[in-house]
Amino acid sequence: MGRVTARRPVLRITGASGDATGGATVRRPDSLAVEEPLEIRIGGRSLSVTMRTPGDDIDLVHGFLLGEGIIGSASDVSVIRYCDGVDADGANTYNVLDVALAPGVPPPTGADRQFLTTSACGVCGKASLEDVRVRSRYDLTGPDPVVTPSTLASMPVTLRARQRVFDSTGGLHAAGLFTADGALLAIREDVGRHNAVDKVLGWALTADLVPLREAILVVSGRASFELVQKAVVAGVPVLAAVSAPSSLAVDLATESGLSLVGFLRGETMNVYSGEARIKLA
Repeated sequence: MGRVTARRPVLRITGASGDATGGATVRRPDSLAVEEPLEIRIGGRSLSVTMRTPGDDIDLVHGFLLGEGIIGSASDVSVIRYCDGVDADGANTYNVLDVALAPGVPPPTGADRQFLTTSACGVCGKASLEDVRVRSRYDLTGPDPVVTPSTLASMPVTLRARQRVFDSTGGLHAAGLFTADGALLAIREDVGRHNAVDKVLGWALTADLVPLREAILVVSGRASFELVQKAVVAGVPVLAAVSAPSSLAVDLATESGLSLVGFLRGETMNVYSGEARIKLA
């Protein structure tokens, strides 16, 4: 597997030169989060290229295919394997994964992504606006799970404490799955917030936990339409983000029965939809 961090030289400046503090400069190596392309193929045919942090690639592909509506369970995948490839130094790049779908699972048609997907955007490779919306197999209109505001408030703290690579680089998003009582089930990190979500949902899929009817998905950034859609497609009833949602994210959450929480910081939060799952008393 490729490296998740890299060292690069940096000029460190502390204080502005010439001001009252005098300022100081030093040259030193700095740790950076690695960003590399991952090509996803189905049956040898290229489906998508995403920019990601190496690690948990199998989970990422499972989560990506789930979010696209191509698969609904781990059994829909027969084999995932790395393709041979080497970089300029002769090391295996591990940057191409080929998926063989199980017999009877139709390959994607029409809505294929055949363009570059950056670490900042997960839907920009779609062929048309109609392709953006993926229908879920699961109904989120039930009342469970019910979670207290104090339990929700504890989740970003737990998530941050478990961000191993963020501690050394400061440059990764995180996504975590929690139980309604605040227990962390899994966490994944990536330079792309959509990749972090794909990785953690892919983990759940391979663990046979989808649909995640009792789980809460917490993300370290904002809640975009795409992240709401990924939660809905995986059967996640509650999505909480430390930053803002978009208007389309709120619309989709409301339409789908998803409880959407934004600006989850400390003891404060905004509940944009599905407030019945937030236990206030």
